[in-house]
Amino acid sequence: MHGFTDVDRQPNPEAWVAVLDRLAEEPFYQAYQRRVRELLHPAPGRRYVEVGAGTGAGAASLRHDHDVTVATVDRALTMAAAQRARGLSQCAVADAHHLPFLDSSCDGAWADRTLQHLADPPAAIRELVRVVRPGGRIVLADPDYDTQVLDIADQGLARRVLRFRADVLLRNGALAHQHAGLLAAHSLLDVAVEPWTLLVRDPAAVDNVLGLRSWAATAAHRGALDPAEARAFEAQVDEAVEARRFTYAVTFFLTCATVT
Repeated sequence: MHGFTDVDRQPNPEAWVAVLDRLAEEPFYQAYQRRVRELLHPAPGRRYVEVGAGTGAGAASLRHDHDVTVATVDRALTMAAAQRARGLSQCAVADAHHLPFLDSSCDGAWADRTLQHLADPPAAIRELVRVVRPGGRIVLADPDYDTQVLDIADQGLARRVLRFRADVLLRNGALAHQHAGLLAAHSLLDVAVEPWTLLVRDPAAVDNVLGLRSWAATAAHRGALDPAEARAFEAQVDEAVEARRFTYAVTFFLTCATVT
């Protein structure tokens, strides 16, 4: 199971709503998501769609701040309920690979931390291009886990655990730096990329970095790491915290383009 790809089947699906809401309160997430909305070039009265909308917080902000209509798409009933609770009425429970919209029916579309979870990101991008009218904007945002760094004593062990995070825990954990190429393949205009680096010194911030301390135990459980190494990783994370040297970083890529 890959994170948000099967929320409704998890033991406590509402917990994912709480996770996303906590992240939305973090200054880094607020800043880059605000920039994502700016890159859409929103104008009053126009229609936009967020694919993989999660709780709908970003869609609700775009609607409120720019007097626009926003439709949302998410495959999870749990997330659709959260979106409706925020007053979003155009909520589609659907697959990002098959959007329920007519060709050129939207003025812009965005996907925030969505492509990393999808089975076929190029197919999803084709759908975004299909539903956005000429002159409209597409914005993609994802972390690229190839850019991860973590300061613990054993850097070799750190790299192995971070590699597991990138290659196993996510379907497309290292795809974000390729988003520009995927958009350019559709002959879109003004393809641009902005790097935004999440730097964490406090391990309790950002929901404990989405469970960073547990990644090694998960790797051991799946046979990718020796249990003793997993315990060593956890101990070294704790030591780094105690010594105030804990540093984790990963770069998000915000990629945008104009449909022709």
